[in-house]
Amino acid sequence: MSENYQKLLERALSQLPQTIEQKGRFEPPHAESNISGNRTVLFNLKEICERIGRDRDHLLKYLAGELATSASVDDDHAIFQGRFDNRTIDGLVQRYIENAVICPICHQPDTRIVRKDRISQLQCEACGATSPVRGI
Repeated sequence: MSENYQKLLERALSQLPQTIEQKGRFEPPHAESNISGNRTVLFNLKEICERIGRDRDHLLKYLAGELATSASVDDDHAIFQGRFDNRTIDGLVQRYIENAVICPICHQPDTRIVRKDRISQLQCEACGATSPVRGI
């Protein structure tokens, strides 16, 4: 019985792929911006907000605060006063996703922001955890 089991085990292991690549279902969006004069235009604001499931004004307020500038919305674009390269804006979007979208417990993006006693909290719909929103 032991030999038969060993043969079956070796056959099963030989059929497995050599490298296992795990890719999550959530791909964080990247910012696409361009400098135009003394303004920076974020072209894919609507796409970013739709993919992360957050309100456009909340993300815009965060980005403007971190860049220490004023911002406005024109159609689906965000316009910031000042010259900021794409790496800076993309880094801020990624930090926003880490702090206000991804659950710190189960690391899933299935969250929403709720206000409880004047405090913004991140409530995970996947694991049920509630944690304060950091850095917003």
